[in-house]
Amino acid sequence: MNAAHSWADRYIEKKVSPARAIGYIRSGQRLFIGSACGEPQVLVRALADAWRQFTGLEIIRMMSTETASLTAIANKTQDVSWNIRQIYLGSAGVDTMAEKLRFFMPMNISEVPGLFTSKMLPIDVALIQVSPPDDFGWTSLGVSVDVTMAAALSADVVIAQVNPRMPRVLGQSFIHVNDIDVVVECEEDLLCVGKAEPSDRAIRIGKAIARLIDDGSTLQVGLDAASQATVQALSQKNDLGFHSQYLTDDIMHLYAKGIINNRRKGFNEGKLVASAAIGTMNLYEFLHDNPAVDFHPSDYVNDPYVISRHHRMVSLNVAKTIDLTGQVTAEAAAHTLFAGISGIADFVRGAKRSKGGKSILMLPSTTPDDAVSNIMPVLNDRAVVVPRGDVQYVATEYGIVNLFGKSLQERAMALISIAHPNFREPLFEAAQKLGLIAPERALGDSRYGVYPVHLEDTVDIDGGPVTIRPAKPVDERRIQEHYYKLDKHDVFLRFFHEKSCFAHSDLESKAQIDYVKDLVLVAVVGEVGFGKVVAIGEYLMLYDNNMAEVAFTVSKAFQGKGLGRLLLRKLAEAARDNGLSGLVAYTAPDNRAMIRLFKTLPYKIKTAFTSDSLSLSCRFDELRDG
Repeated sequence: MNAAHSWADRYIEKKVSPARAIGYIRSGQRLFIGSACGEPQVLVRALADAWRQFTGLEIIRMMSTETASLTAIANKTQDVSWNIRQIYLGSAGVDTMAEKLRFFMPMNISEVPGLFTSKMLPIDVALIQVSPPDDFGWTSLGVSVDVTMAAALSADVVIAQVNPRMPRVLGQSFIHVNDIDVVVECEEDLLCVGKAEPSDRAIRIGKAIARLIDDGSTLQVGLDAASQATVQALSQKNDLGFHSQYLTDDIMHLYAKGIINNRRKGFNEGKLVASAAIGTMNLYEFLHDNPAVDFHPSDYVNDPYVISRHHRMVSLNVAKTIDLTGQVTAEAAAHTLFAGISGIADFVRGAKRSKGGKSILMLPSTTPDDAVSNIMPVLNDRAVVVPRGDVQYVATEYGIVNLFGKSLQERAMALISIAHPNFREPLFEAAQKLGLIAPERALGDSRYGVYPVHLEDTVDIDGGPVTIRPAKPVDERRIQEHYYKLDKHDVFLRFFHEKSCFAHSDLESKAQIDYVKDLVLVAVVGEVGFGKVVAIGEYLMLYDNNMAEVAFTVSKAFQGKGLGRLLLRKLAEAARDNGLSGLVAYTAPDNRAMIRLFKTLPYKIKTAFTSDSLSLSCRFDELRDG
C-alpha cells in the first residue's frame, strides 16, 4: 500500500459524528476553539449541547462569533462547567462586552503562538475547521490561520470539522491529515460578517487620513468602521501593499481595482499577507487557491520586525480614549465591533520602525451621544494599550496631530485642538491644573475652531512638495522659528518696524485661531509634524467694515516662486466663503512685490496713501473689468 492510500484510509477511519467527536473531551481539559469566521460551528454546537457532561473545562479562543453562546453557559453555571480565556475581546456581533470582561486575557497577538508551542499554556484538545484534503493529504485552515495553527500543532488531540466550503488558502495554512485525530465532515456556510457602515465622523476621519498615505505604502488596517472608512477613501492612490492581521472585503475591492498590487512592499512583494479573513462569501471565494494571497500565523504577521521590513508601512487602528499626555486605551466596544489589545501594539511599533512608516490611531472625539469626550485629562484606572512613547499620529473628525517628539505641553495643546469644541476649555483648564500647560497660556479663539481640512493643498516647488494648510496650535514654535529666520528687511515690511523678539504673546494669536474671523495659512516643507514653515499668509476680520486684513511673509529661499499668490488666493476664497466682504492690506509704498501680488486678484483694487503706508483693498462683489 503506497503512502497516498495510507493517509486516505486513516482519514476514513477518523470520521465520526459531532456528538462522538465531543466525547473525546474530558472534564478538566483545556480546549482551543478556532477563531472568528474559522470557528468550527458544528463542533461548537455539539459542545454546547453536551455542556452538562463537563466540569472544569477551560476554553481558549481568540475571537468568537458565538455560534453557540459558551459565555452564557459559563455565566449560568457560575464557571463550574467551563472557564473561558478570551485572547481578543472583540466580537463579530454587537453584544455586551461587560459580561465577557473577566474572561479577557490581554496579550499581544504575536506572542500567543509561542504561548501554545512552548507548552506554557498546554492545549489538550483543539477544535478547528479545515478544507477537504488535497491529493497529498493536506488540509488548509483557510480563513483562520492566526493562532489556530500553533494551537493545532501543539494540541494532544485535534478534532477537525472538514468543510468543503472552506477555501484552500496558500501560504503557511496547511495541516496534514496525519496530524488530525478526529474528523467530522460537515458542509455548511462559513460565518460571514457584513461590513459595518461607518458613521459620518468615521468617513471624515478616513478622508483626512488618506492624505497622509503616500503611493507605494504598505497598509495594516484594523477591523473597525473607522479603519474601513479610511480604506474606502484610498481610491486615488497607487501601488499600495497589504500586510495585516485580517483581510476584508474592502481590501479585496481595492485589489480588484489595482489600487493594491503589492509591487512596492519591499518584502513579500506581490502578496496580500494576512493571518485570517473576516467578510462575505465573495471574499472567501476570492481567497481559494489564489496565488496572490499568503496566510501566515500571527507570530509572523504580527512580528514587529517583519512589519518593519516593509516600505512605508502604515498602521491604521482605532483607539477608544487618549489622555492629554498621549496614553491610549483600545478596549473593545460594541460600536466598533472589533477592538482590543490584539495586534495594535505590534503594528504601532513595527510601522514606526519601517522606513517612511507611520502609525495612525483614530478615535471619534466623543462617545456616540456626544456626552463624554474621548480625549481626557488622565486615564485614571483605564488600561493603557499604547504607551505615550509609542504614539505617533492621532486623528479625530476635527483634525490630525503628530505627537512624536513633542513635549507634554505640545501634546496637550495638540490633542485639545482636535477635541470636540464643547470639551476644549475644560480640557485646557484641567491640563493647566495638572501642570501640562503653562499658566500664562490661553486657548483664544481656537476653543471654537473647526479645522478646515478642505483648505489643505500640496504643490510642487523646485521639484519638492510644499504643503499649504491652516495653522494649528502645535505650529506656534515653527511659526516663531520662521520669523526669527527672516531677513531684517522682510521683518520690517511685515511689521512696519524693526523687530528682533518674537515672544509667545506675539505668536499666540497666529496659532490659536477660529478659522473664520481669523485664519492663518502656513506653507510647510518636510515631514508632517516636523516640517519647516517657509511662508505665512493670514487674515484678521475687521469688525467695523466686515473686511479681512491680510499680511504675508515668505522665506528668502521661496520668494519669487508663486507661494504668496497661492496664499492670497486661498485667503480670499476662505474669507468670501466665511461671509467677509473683502480684503485690505497695509504695506510700505515701495513694497512693489506686495502691490503686484494684490493686483493678481480678480477684483477691483483700490489704493489709498497714509503718512507712512499704502492701503490696498478690494470687495468680493466688485469684479475687475475684463
